[in-house]
Amino acid sequence: MRRLLHIFITFVCFLPCSYATDWLQWRGPSGKNIAAEGESVPTRWSETENVVWKVDVPGRGHSSPIVLGNLIVLTSADEAGQRQGVFAFDRETGKQLWGTVVSQGGFLKAHQKNTQASATACSDGKQIYATFCHHNKVEAVALDLQGKIVWRQDLGGFLPKQYEYGYAASPTLYNGTLIVSADCDTVAWLKAVDVSDGKVVWQQKRPQMLNWSSPIVANVGGREQLLLSGLERMTSYDPKTGKPLWSTPCLTMATCGTVIWDDDMVYASGGYPDKETVAVKADGSGTVIWRNNVKCYEQSMLISDGYIYAVDDGGVAFCWEAKTGREMWKERLRGPVSASPVLVGDTIYASNELGMTFVFRANPDKFEAIARNQLGTESFATPTVVAGRAYVRVASGQGGSRQETLYAIGAK
Repeated sequence: MRRLLHIFITFVCFLPCSYATDWLQWRGPSGKNIAAEGESVPTRWSETENVVWKVDVPGRGHSSPIVLGNLIVLTSADEAGQRQGVFAFDRETGKQLWGTVVSQGGFLKAHQKNTQASATACSDGKQIYATFCHHNKVEAVALDLQGKIVWRQDLGGFLPKQYEYGYAASPTLYNGTLIVSADCDTVAWLKAVDVSDGKVVWQQKRPQMLNWSSPIVANVGGREQLLLSGLERMTSYDPKTGKPLWSTPCLTMATCGTVIWDDDMVYASGGYPDKETVAVKADGSGTVIWRNNVKCYEQSMLISDGYIYAVDDGGVAFCWEAKTGREMWKERLRGPVSASPVLVGDTIYASNELGMTFVFRANPDKFEAIARNQLGTESFATPTVVAGRAYVRVASGQGGSRQETLYAIGAK
């Protein structure tokens, strides 16, 4: 009886609690990297100030944490042992609850700024979904909330030749499907699989070029559209069927950021080999409303109240009027930058690669600095903000002494 009681208590402890808000995928519940209305987190922190808890993260990864119930979930990779996995931590204490190794061996070469676990996981609250690249292919995996693998599916090849920079695109969920993209110069595709069993629902070929952007579903231009930038264009698909809706020549070959939108317009930036930020009509007309030569390559932008806020690769912050592209202001912070800014209320949090987070007001009239916070010495993952806490993934040290840490920042 005591043994049965122990098993029951352990099982209950792993069940997700019901929280008013979760952050279930890359870019959060709105897809725009904006915290829920009424959210508030501290604007100042350090290794000792406003740290609710911190925990060591195994391996190396640039994926952002997602939040579901009492779980904080992220992906990571042991590069020496060539193992990729999904890890869950207790939301209240930071204690690691479980870690599941998903793959072994077959790592591709990757850029020094990339990792073998850069794609952010996602969840529908019932299962957790993650994508990894290994053995020259992309694999999707579904896990239950206790970390047990439910299904796994080889989605297609991925083997860049011209630039062996690795894989990075995060998957997105839409109406019972997991949508995954893979663009490279030997094979390129976009697929949706059923979340119940991993079987392919629809698929589309893409032009064979190098690109690292993540797909996102937006309600824009009067309908739901699956948006993806890069391959020298902005492209829209029907998320139900994968059928192409429209494609507008613009941008450059490679972008890494995720498309943003507002009303009947979509916006994106990149990349390589050209620098460009564009605004495109989302009605299929192919109209490019405005463009400039600012380069936000790896990071995404923000849009709020008719204004776009961006921090370019070199650490210069910009504000543009979304409809016209008119520059409202620009301010030099410090680069280099890979993480995307997040909006909490009227406050923007933007981290650079050195572990420094700049906090400033989302104010189109002027740049208004609030704080500058340092955690660790390396920061590539975008922070996640939910229920009064910011979850920040950073690293300290070099080589064999390098250690990643997940911080929960909040008022104690």
